[in-house]
Amino acid sequence: MDLLLDAGNTRLKWGLHDEAGWRAQGAVLLTALDGFADVLAGLGPIRRMLGANVAGPAVGGRITAFMAARGLAAEWIKSQPEGFGVRNSYLDPARLGADRWAALVGARALHAGAALVVTSGTATTADVLDAGGVFQGGAILPGLDLMRMSLARDTAQLPFADGRFAQTPQRTADAIVTGCLHAQLGAIERMFRLVAAGEGALCLLNGGAAASLAPHLECPHRVVDNLVLEGLARMLNDL
Repeated sequence: MDLLLDAGNTRLKWGLHDEAGWRAQGAVLLTALDGFADVLAGLGPIRRMLGANVAGPAVGGRITAFMAARGLAAEWIKSQPEGFGVRNSYLDPARLGADRWAALVGARALHAGAALVVTSGTATTADVLDAGGVFQGGAILPGLDLMRMSLARDTAQLPFADGRFAQTPQRTADAIVTGCLHAQLGAIERMFRLVAAGEGALCLLNGGAAASLAPHLECPHRVVDNLVLEGLARMLNDL
């Protein structure tokens, strides 16, 4: 089996994959990264490790060391101008985050039409992928929890709110949660307009806040557990 890794801003997501598909998936917090060694110990034989790392060289180095202890080389992807059915229109294709590149590849593998590829984690990214597989560009904004934390940090009387979404909030906690959700949903729905005219256009939504966003999203959408891992699985046979 092959081990696929998505080292993000907050968590390391992992998946065990073979010819039949996903055998297991999970995640560990980067603040508890040593626990990944215990995860590795229970996974059984691994043929190959392929990963996307945007957590920085220190995290990448620790994971590489974990792999070396198992006798495995750590392979980390980089964004490319073109590959796996996707063409990268970034002005400098190498500057596109490896996680965004893998998510685009995963989206193309799962959906042949135009798509808005949304990852809602520490940051929210909304990337436009046209029906021909061309990544046209995308937007980045603070993630849902980061928005809430900024209000708690930078205002005198607004707490980190444990509220709920409401059409017309009548509590401060609900007003904060509703406002932050509207900001996320509005950005996604505005970006979706760029692909909406395409036949079968779809928003592919993944990330830790996907479950909070999806019930309120007013455009065609599908929630995917981890598009980065899906993209890495697509890349395995061609790298």
